[in-house]
Amino acid sequence: MNQDINSHMQIKIHDIVKALELLAPLSLQEPYDNAGLLVGNKNQNCIGALITLDVTEIILDEAIAKKANLIISHHPLIFGGIKKVTLDTATERIVTKAIKNDIAIYAIHTNLDNSIEGVNAIICSKLQLVDCKILDPGKKQLRKLITYCPTSHTEKVREALFLAGAGQIGNYDSCSFNAEGIGTFKALAGANPFVGNIDQLHKEEETRIETIFPFYKEKQVINALFASHPYEEVAYDIYLLENNNPTTGAGMIGKLPHPITEIEFLKQLKETFFTGCIKHSQLTGKKIEKVAVCGGSGSFLSTKALHAGADAFVTGDIKYHDFFMPEGRILLADIGHYESEQYTKELLLNHITKIFPTFAVLISENNTNSVHYF
Repeated sequence: MNQDINSHMQIKIHDIVKALELLAPLSLQEPYDNAGLLVGNKNQNCIGALITLDVTEIILDEAIAKKANLIISHHPLIFGGIKKVTLDTATERIVTKAIKNDIAIYAIHTNLDNSIEGVNAIICSKLQLVDCKILDPGKKQLRKLITYCPTSHTEKVREALFLAGAGQIGNYDSCSFNAEGIGTFKALAGANPFVGNIDQLHKEEETRIETIFPFYKEKQVINALFASHPYEEVAYDIYLLENNNPTTGAGMIGKLPHPITEIEFLKQLKETFFTGCIKHSQLTGKKIEKVAVCGGSGSFLSTKALHAGADAFVTGDIKYHDFFMPEGRILLADIGHYESEQYTKELLLNHITKIFPTFAVLISENNTNSVHYF
């Protein structure tokens, strides 16, 4: 369908950016990545957005034709620094033309790969997998907050912390530990104490609140603590936890509703991901029930999938020698990089329209897959 953008509401580009980073915070991206706003002014009015996997010259022309002044791409247009802009490369031409036409370009890449609601979640959904969880959970990403507040304000402080994103453990939220005790302090000259008097030792019934949060929510959690706490000086500690973070990380693993043969599974992959060719390892002769997935180039997770007990691992860009690894223990299926990530566009569309129901956002009509099959 040839459809133009016709926005019913006017918002800023930074509003869309904020919504995207609720789904996939930039701090979740890999060190080599370059996610975020790559071109454009975040304070510019956004009249419409075009979603794509890659930014090509054709995609930019489509955005111009449809009057979309924001392109949201999975793959970054710019990975490294640009040392010159002479229009000799497609990247240079796209950046120049985008600036001339006031079109912003935003990339949401490995941060979306590492989100529990991201690329791999929609792959699992399309395969109808159940009981899904992160295959390789994030490490050193959790923090513990310990704070103390007067008992009269415990509920207010605790609720503020939960609303800011603290206290979630797996499928449970509002998680905390609370202990009653006596706090002591002496307000010195120049202080403005909530309770107690200047130069007098004060004892106050207080609650020790302990809760956890992912590292990327630290600023909002601390801001919530300070905003809700009655004391002039708020006592708190933050500890790095060694626990894995079950809500972020690479790949996902889940179960099919019922076991099927390997051939049936491969046929399901071809139909679901619209690929005419699947490279796979030697058949194991076993039924497929537990399935691991990783959108894009995920061969680095093959061993993780095997050790997690997966019967099959679905990803893209598996190298020749990697197909020797299974030795009949697991089925490796390479469905193609683009094919494995194609539903990312649908994921982003659903996420944005859920937050901004009347905002004009479209999925590109152009297929940017650079791999062709004969």
